[in-house]
Amino acid sequence: MSNEQTALTREVEADGMHITFDEAICVSDGLILRANVFRPVGAGRWPVLLTYGPYGKDLAFQDGYGDQWRLMTTSFPEIAAGSTNKYQNWEVVDPEKWVPLGYVCVRVDSRGAGRSPGKLDAFSPQETQDLYDCIEWAAAEPWSNGKVGLNGISYYAINQWQVAALQPPHLAAICPWEGAADHYREISYHGGIPSRFAALWFPEQIVSVQHGVGERGPRSAVTGDLVAGPEKLTEEDLAANRVDLGPAVADHPLDDEFHRARSPDWSRVAVPILSSANWGGQGLHPRGNYEGYMRAASREKWLEVHGLEHWTHFYTDYGRDLQRRFFDHFLKGDSSGWGTQPPVLLQVRHVGPRFVEREENEWPLARTLWTKFYIDAADGSLSPSIPMASSQQTYDGLGDGIEFSTTPFEAETEITGPLAATLYISSGTSDADVFVIVRLLDPAGDEVTFQGANDPHTPIAQGWLRASHRKLDESLSTEWRPYHPHDEIEPLTPDEVYRLDIEIWPTSIVVPAGYRIAVRVQGTDYDYGGPPVNIGWFVMTGCGPFPHDVAAQRPADIYGGRVTVHAGPDHPSHLIVPVVPARDIETLSGSPR
Repeated sequence: MSNEQTALTREVEADGMHITFDEAICVSDGLILRANVFRPVGAGRWPVLLTYGPYGKDLAFQDGYGDQWRLMTTSFPEIAAGSTNKYQNWEVVDPEKWVPLGYVCVRVDSRGAGRSPGKLDAFSPQETQDLYDCIEWAAAEPWSNGKVGLNGISYYAINQWQVAALQPPHLAAICPWEGAADHYREISYHGGIPSRFAALWFPEQIVSVQHGVGERGPRSAVTGDLVAGPEKLTEEDLAANRVDLGPAVADHPLDDEFHRARSPDWSRVAVPILSSANWGGQGLHPRGNYEGYMRAASREKWLEVHGLEHWTHFYTDYGRDLQRRFFDHFLKGDSSGWGTQPPVLLQVRHVGPRFVEREENEWPLARTLWTKFYIDAADGSLSPSIPMASSQQTYDGLGDGIEFSTTPFEAETEITGPLAATLYISSGTSDADVFVIVRLLDPAGDEVTFQGANDPHTPIAQGWLRASHRKLDESLSTEWRPYHPHDEIEPLTPDEVYRLDIEIWPTSIVVPAGYRIAVRVQGTDYDYGGPPVNIGWFVMTGCGPFPHDVAAQRPADIYGGRVTVHAGPDHPSHLIVPVVPARDIETLSGSPR
């Protein structure tokens, strides 16, 4: 490696660690990526926890994401305790808490981001190959024991699924914490309906630290260096040196090679997995965690599901202990803390909210009572019986829709698992975007919302489907998880009735006696009805940073017709709910979280 390539690299001993800033990693096409390496002081060989991503390895959590840091550490002071916190970084581990446990922590700025040069192309096959190369580089370093684990949230979880499918020889275990996997169904489109997430997120969180923004970007509070590297590019050069994700997604409205190249082949994901999901992550990550657990070829895999904010439990003592025991087992060979770990660990959600821990053997739960609640459009009810008479209700295809609800539950009832809706609809136009919202109503009829992964006011669950994408992949579909190939558009004949099978992402709620479940069918995003909440760059109204509100992608002449929901014996529209038998509610174990 040339002197020019190593000139940025600096080594120090500080805060009980040997730290290398801007370590040079030469990947397979000859590009030099930059990494920070935190390891124990002195000679030795240790397992490696590695992350590769675009958020700037030198941007402190507190500086880049101050709102989230304050919310998290105010609610959970344990997160900030025992660390100077100056090496805290968005969605990756705190080295001050992991290096003393005998781990090397490696943070790599992804190609074209932070202090790594190159063309920025989020989630691309090139990034996945770079991550493969970084894993193999770390395994060969003199301070490594040759076993590399991947651990991180969101972006740093998504690319774990991708690279695991390439099967790097020295990748020993992965912990994708709240990590989407399907680029089409989870990141870009929901049931075929375009999500604006990529167009919102990419310029704010990625372009802001693109390599070359220079003084227009932040400085590191630790090193004083520019987070996005010493190179200073013009706006024109920066634009030419990236693939803007929002327009790229819009150019690929079907699940084509663009999306498939950014999604894993589950048959090749064989590494040990700890997959960690969030009940409130509607719109992005949790579907990937469930699908990964169910579909990955790995023989050794575990699922954990929790609540609260997207970032919180990754850093709490609860989350770190879970991660540590997993990695101690697979990277150090210590089975004392993981040998009896149950395949599934759930923080079952109650109103309050509070969470009660419970161990399970599988997902979905084998004892689930898949319960159908049928729509009666005549009186707006949901009941276990198919209505005797046919009925229908109509709403504006781009409007707030219609609602159906159960009678008050007579006894406390647990709902945990995936849901689905079968709706018989007709439209006055050639298509319709159908949003399905599952809500919890208290005895007064007021909705109970929950802290979501991003949004502080989320409903129980959400599902989506563009009617022209209604075709099912029968080989992958189940009654409780319909799977749509999204490979062609089948327009509607106006006023003709069609069956739509709609996936609703998994949830957990113990419904108190006297409360009701309601399902809204509408043509627009869920809004909880209160004032918007600003967190970071996003304005939250109930659906998080995942709105589907670009008029050009939902023109009124196609999606704004009158939509009718049909019910009754000939059109048994219904909601499938995963009811867990009452005997299990009575024996909930563990401590509330």
